[in-house]
Amino acid sequence: MTNVEILTAYTAMAALTHKMVAAATMSDWDGLEVLESQVAAQVALLRGNEEAVVLDAAERQQKLGLIKQMLDDDRQIRDLTMPWMAQLSKLINNSGTERRLAAAYGAV
Repeated sequence: MTNVEILTAYTAMAALTHKMVAAATMSDWDGLEVLESQVAAQVALLRGNEEAVVLDAAERQQKLGLIKQMLDDDRQIRDLTMPWMAQLSKLINNSGTERRLAAAYGAV
Protein backbone atom coordinates (compact mmCIF):
# COMPACT_ATOMS: atom_id res chain seq x y z
CA MET A 1 0.00 0.00 0.00
CA THR A 2 1.09 3.56 -0.58
CA ASN A 3 1.18 6.28 2.07
CA VAL A 4 -1.97 7.80 0.61
CA GLU A 5 -3.81 4.46 0.64
CA ILE A 6 -2.85 3.85 4.26
CA LEU A 7 -3.99 7.28 5.38
CA THR A 8 -7.16 6.91 3.32
CA ALA A 9 -7.93 3.62 5.10
CA TYR A 10 -7.35 5.22 8.53
CA THR A 11 -9.53 8.18 7.54
CA ALA A 12 -12.29 5.80 6.43
CA MET A 13 -12.07 3.89 9.71
CA ALA A 14 -12.24 7.12 11.71
CA ALA A 15 -15.36 8.19 9.77
CA LEU A 16 -16.94 4.79 10.35
CA THR A 17 -16.23 4.80 14.08
CA HIS A 18 -17.78 8.26 14.28
CA LYS A 19 -20.89 6.85 12.58
CA MET A 20 -20.79 3.97 15.08
CA VAL A 21 -21.03 6.48 17.93
CA ALA A 22 -24.12 7.98 16.29
CA ALA A 23 -25.66 4.52 15.80
CA ALA A 24 -24.99 3.57 19.43
CA THR A 25 -26.44 6.90 20.59
CA MET A 26 -29.65 6.11 18.72
CA SER A 27 -29.62 2.46 19.97
CA ASP A 28 -29.36 1.34 16.35
CA TRP A 29 -27.68 -1.96 17.17
CA ASP A 30 -28.14 -3.42 13.68
CA GLY A 31 -26.59 -0.33 12.12
CA LEU A 32 -23.75 -0.51 14.63
CA GLU A 33 -23.08 -4.10 13.61
CA VAL A 34 -22.99 -3.20 9.91
CA LEU A 35 -20.55 -0.34 10.58
CA GLU A 36 -18.41 -2.60 12.74
CA SER A 37 -18.13 -5.03 9.80
CA GLN A 38 -17.05 -2.17 7.55
CA VAL A 39 -14.33 -1.17 10.03
CA ALA A 40 -13.17 -4.79 10.13
CA ALA A 41 -12.90 -4.76 6.33
CA GLN A 42 -10.67 -1.66 6.50
CA VAL A 43 -8.51 -3.33 9.15
CA ALA A 44 -8.17 -6.38 6.90
CA LEU A 45 -6.93 -4.12 4.09
CA LEU A 46 -4.28 -2.64 6.34
CA ARG A 47 -3.17 -5.87 7.96
CA GLY A 48 0.13 -6.95 6.53
CA ASN A 49 0.42 -4.01 4.13
CA GLU A 50 1.81 -1.27 6.38
CA GLU A 51 5.23 -2.65 7.25
CA ALA A 52 6.95 -1.70 4.00
CA VAL A 53 5.62 1.86 3.98
CA VAL A 54 7.45 4.64 5.81
CA LEU A 55 5.33 7.65 6.70
CA ASP A 56 6.91 11.07 7.02
CA ALA A 57 6.46 13.11 10.20
CA ALA A 58 3.29 14.87 9.04
CA GLU A 59 1.74 11.59 7.89
CA ARG A 60 2.60 9.91 11.20
CA GLN A 61 0.95 12.81 13.05
CA GLN A 62 -2.12 12.48 10.86
CA LYS A 63 -2.25 8.72 11.49
CA LEU A 64 -1.80 9.27 15.24
CA GLY A 65 -4.62 11.82 15.29
CA LEU A 66 -6.93 9.41 13.48
CA ILE A 67 -6.06 6.60 15.88
CA LYS A 68 -6.73 8.86 18.88
CA GLN A 69 -10.09 9.81 17.38
CA MET A 70 -10.97 6.15 16.87
CA LEU A 71 -9.98 5.31 20.45
CA ASP A 72 -12.16 8.14 21.74
CA ASP A 73 -15.05 6.94 19.58
CA ASP A 74 -14.50 3.40 20.87
CA ARG A 75 -14.71 4.65 24.47
CA GLN A 76 -17.95 6.46 23.70
CA ILE A 77 -19.38 3.38 22.00
CA ARG A 78 -18.50 1.20 24.99
CA ASP A 79 -20.06 3.76 27.35
CA LEU A 80 -23.26 3.62 25.29
CA THR A 81 -23.39 -0.14 24.75
CA MET A 82 -22.38 -1.43 28.18
CA PRO A 83 -25.77 -0.67 29.83
CA TRP A 84 -27.54 -2.33 26.90
CA MET A 85 -25.22 -5.35 27.10
CA ALA A 86 -25.82 -5.63 30.86
CA GLN A 87 -29.58 -5.51 30.28
CA LEU A 88 -29.32 -8.14 27.55
CA SER A 89 -27.21 -10.37 29.79
CA LYS A 90 -29.77 -10.01 32.57
CA LEU A 91 -32.59 -10.98 30.19
CA ILE A 92 -30.66 -14.01 28.95
CA ASN A 93 -29.86 -15.12 32.49
CA ASN A 94 -33.47 -14.64 33.62
CA SER A 95 -34.69 -16.63 30.63
CA GLY A 96 -32.24 -19.43 31.42
CA THR A 97 -33.33 -19.46 35.06
CA GLU A 98 -36.99 -19.63 34.02
CA ARG A 99 -36.27 -22.60 31.73
CA ARG A 100 -34.35 -24.44 34.46
CA LEU A 101 -37.14 -23.85 36.99
CA ALA A 102 -39.79 -24.95 34.52
CA ALA A 103 -37.81 -28.08 33.68
CA ALA A 104 -37.16 -28.84 37.35
CA TYR A 105 -40.83 -28.56 38.28
CA GLY A 106 -42.25 -30.24 35.19
CA ALA A 107 -43.84 -27.18 33.64
CA VAL A 108 -42.14 -27.85 30.32
